[in-house]
Amino acid sequence: MGASVVELGPRLAVVLVALTALAAVAGRLSGLGQDRPVVVAAVRAAVQLAAVSAVLVAVVGSLWLSATFVLLMLVVASATSAGRITGKGLRDGRPADRLLAAAPILAGTAPVVGLVLASGAVPLRGEAVIPIAGIVIGGAMTATSLAGRRLRDELTDRRGEVEAALALGLLRRDAVLMIARPAGATALIPPLDQTRTVGLVTLPGAFVGVLLGGGSPLQAGAAQLLVLVGLLAAEVLAVWTVTELVARGALLDAVPN
Repeated sequence: MGASVVELGPRLAVVLVALTALAAVAGRLSGLGQDRPVVVAAVRAAVQLAAVSAVLVAVVGSLWLSATFVLLMLVVASATSAGRITGKGLRDGRPADRLLAAAPILAGTAPVVGLVLASGAVPLRGEAVIPIAGIVIGGAMTATSLAGRRLRDELTDRRGEVEAALALGLLRRDAVLMIARPAGATALIPPLDQTRTVGLVTLPGAFVGVLLGGGSPLQAGAAQLLVLVGLLAAEVLAVWTVTELVARGALLDAVPN
């Protein structure tokens, strides 16, 4: 088994272009209107990954530089989630929204990464810390974005129910949570399904990566289990936090005080 999972060269470039074209054509013919966004996303991914790969070569040898890179990932994740939750772009959104969007992501990431590193299950080295932190931050970001958008839509559509509850004397937090908790919980359906069906329906990236990298099936299973359970914990904490922030009126302003 070679050290490289993917063979670099012209064939890789050709298949990437073909896959992008396939997705773009499907996006056009389906009527979804996603042909241009698909191409832009693919090009951005290629440029960003090339840049990140070059940076990682320099930072993985230092824990301090690795921690700085993880902080950068957290900042980008927070800005992304803030935009998804509020529906505003980077220029239009408030700095406070980006700061508040960091809270659910940090609430989900910090305890999970801290426990994993403190346990010694993952070595305290840059080449291990950055991938683990990146996976967990990405999961927390996705959960925060999904929950936040769902809460925004639900509270907008069911504003009358919240106002009726307030008129009956309920506190703002309690009135919002009646709707927010069930709505926010829908953001946990993808990670729950992925965890329940792992090995039966899909073999996720960590499992396949360890196998293709020369590890044993037992090592691959252990790595994937650590990732899945860690992601599940991070995403539950993130959804809980964003739900509380919305209910307390700190993030979004969909209901009256």
